[in-house]
Amino acid sequence: MTRVRRTNADRAQATRQALMAAGRRLFADQGFQATGTPQIVAEAGLTRGALYHHFEDKAALFAAIVEAEQAAVAAHIKAASAVEGDLVDQLIAGGEGFMAAMAEPGRRRILLVDGPAVLGRERLEAGEAAHARRTLDEGLTLAMEAGVLRRLPVRELSDLLGALFDRAALMAADDDRAAWRAALAGVLEGLRAEARSG
Repeated sequence: MTRVRRTNADRAQATRQALMAAGRRLFADQGFQATGTPQIVAEAGLTRGALYHHFEDKAALFAAIVEAEQAAVAAHIKAASAVEGDLVDQLIAGGEGFMAAMAEPGRRRILLVDGPAVLGRERLEAGEAAHARRTLDEGLTLAMEAGVLRRLPVRELSDLLGALFDRAALMAADDDRAAWRAALAGVLEGLRAEARSG
């Protein structure tokens, strides 16, 4: 039986992934401030040298984890948006996807609590602009161009809706998530160019 030899790039990628997975678990459970680099490397089964080879410091590791979380949320929104119906229905489904993605244990703490405190609002928003916010901007633009959503300034509307969804994700406990979803869907329905007859 021949053994497949891993390349240096494969080993480096595996080390990076192990550090990110360990950091993600600890940041989700304890928060950024309460998590030390000795804990992270112990959790990953690696050395501090390995950590500092791949990341400048704990904040750089956290930033990489935040970016991965933002990409995961965006992928969830995109998948949820692929529904039958018009573009407003797709925006509402995307909002549902966001709420479901944010229910992942630890994600709210990483993205909505520690993210702004550790990385700063501007850096966090730059990551959002490349992921979930880009998806929202595109959906709003398409819906306005199709005439199903009232024409409003896209960037400002996207910022307001983003803040609204973040607040809902922070406040929604498991037992009242349905009420938050209904409220968010109502806001988006209210932006229709013409009210639905029904």
